Amino acid sequence: MNTINNHTSQKPPVVASELLEKYSSAITLSDMEIFIYPDLLYSLVLANIMSPVVWQWRDDPWFAKIDTMNPYRRIVRLKQFIMDHYDFNLDLDTWGLTHKDTELDRFKDVMDPEIIAESNALFGYTGDRYYFDMNIRKHFGLDKYDSDMIPYWKTETVEAMDAFCYRDGYRNGAGECVSLSTLYAAALFVVCKIPLEDIFLMATPLHSQNFVDVKEGLVTNNRRIVTKNMWFNGTELSARAQRALRNEQVTMVAHCSGNIHVVYPDVSIDPEAYQRFSDKLVTYLKVDLNQEILCNFLREHSSLQKCFQISQMRHGKKRWIAAEKVYSYEHGSSFKASDNTREKLLDEIDSYDYSPEPLEGRIDLERFEAFFKKHPKVNLDKQKMRSALVAEFNCPQQNACELIDKLREFVEISPRLPEYEEKSVVDVPPIVLTQEMDRHQVIDALTAIRQQNPVVDLGFYALRDLRSCDWGPFVKAAMERNPVAVVATENLSDDAVIEQLSAMENASIYSEGRLAQPDEVWNFQRGDGLERAFCLADIWRARYADDEIVLDVQSGIARLSFGGRQVEWSTAKGLEHHLLL
Repeated sequence: MNTINNHTSQKPPVVASELLEKYSSAITLSDMEIFIYPDLLYSLVLANIMSPVVWQWRDDPWFAKIDTMNPYRRIVRLKQFIMDHYDFNLDLDTWGLTHKDTELDRFKDVMDPEIIAESNALFGYTGDRYYFDMNIRKHFGLDKYDSDMIPYWKTETVEAMDAFCYRDGYRNGAGECVSLSTLYAAALFVVCKIPLEDIFLMATPLHSQNFVDVKEGLVTNNRRIVTKNMWFNGTELSARAQRALRNEQVTMVAHCSGNIHVVYPDVSIDPEAYQRFSDKLVTYLKVDLNQEILCNFLREHSSLQKCFQISQMRHGKKRWIAAEKVYSYEHGSSFKASDNTREKLLDEIDSYDYSPEPLEGRIDLERFEAFFKKHPKVNLDKQKMRSALVAEFNCPQQNACELIDKLREFVEISPRLPEYEEKSVVDVPPIVLTQEMDRHQVIDALTAIRQQNPVVDLGFYALRDLRSCDWGPFVKAAMERNPVAVVATENLSDDAVIEQLSAMENASIYSEGRLAQPDEVWNFQRGDGLERAFCLADIWRARYADDEIVLDVQSGIARLSFGGRQVEWSTAKGLEHHLLL
């Protein structure tokens, strides 16, 4: 049986009242909670690393020969596994609604409400011009809520992600961007054996991605990975992957050595690690301009294709074809207009699409072959080079200078990262885990430093390991931030609620000693008796705020007393506790 070692022979320390909000946030892990408490981002990575689920992946036949592969091939293998087993989910109804004022009041002593509003889409954030133009609230479906009601964006553990297969309409597991980025980070270490030191998590107000220091670097983006070559290939998938880094301030960067947040004055990430990350990311986000990159640029900026034509020798005669026609043929072909397979793509196009004469008012892309041979290093920041390139772009339909400005933006993104200078360094014990460790050794190593490293301690709370954690944060989260079960049962009588919970499948999505929150129980329609007792308590508190609710867990029985009633359900969690909810 895969269980978590019980490292504590004594009662775990009680979380101080001033830390209760933060520690309870490690249970619910909403996107806003992670923005307010940056330690939580890496704590979820650690929770997934300690989870038996990710370690079980190593036994999957798909990864049978992974140790014989180089690091990049391992990551590609992992990517396909995640693509096959998880969907991207941003259903705003999944975890229910809350109120703006409620959330702002929770954090008013931690962060200025105006800063929250400027940095979170739920509170009015529109980002830069790109997001303003696309109406970000409508894009994410937020326009259907009034100015006060907002949805939770909760981040899922790997267990909760897997459990989506139990929901109607889902075949696989699922999760949103933070869930997928933290799952990737954990699996990169556990399955691919990529050192934690080479994995950096990046969060912006609207997205979460990872930068992995392998080869030229790669970025994880939701379910996919993006290499440097892919980043600049001009496809729609790459353009989507670029949105956050191209248009937003990076809010925080999390690493095994610590984190840095754009708002807070303290920083814990190792300065050398952060400098390495910054340098590698900047290099990753910049590419030399050549013929292939120019053609990739035209793939992304399809409106500019009308300025160009492509020529080919066929049967001893030169013929010309509109660039947009060639690019349209890419969709049904394995060949590309931008690389050394262009001739094969052109051969696939019917003869009647060609013209025997150059198309008037269009630039032949062939002329740039000679230009790039003459100028192998094109620096668009230098006026002389810009002028030389302007002379080549003589399209009457497009201002050459504007076109070059767009090209300059395409070949280089300058990431806006949190500034390390002038921040106060906070020393914490580094998280040192090696690829040779098994799961229990990992947990032992983390247990040894959890009292000195807040991120590690929070990792055990994100794991829901109630044998080694104070129950207070879990109870607070369960009773205050689980609206789905409450709303879903509002038309049921008290007896009907109890009956429906009793009839649920008696199975937990978590391993022994770990508990699902009430909304996880309801969304996935299953739960251990103790988990269903918490779900019932959550619903009852919403209906009868003044009733006393007592939970007693002893000898494999979870007994809930409430409103003059009592229910008993069996529990296999191996936990014993008595508390007033």
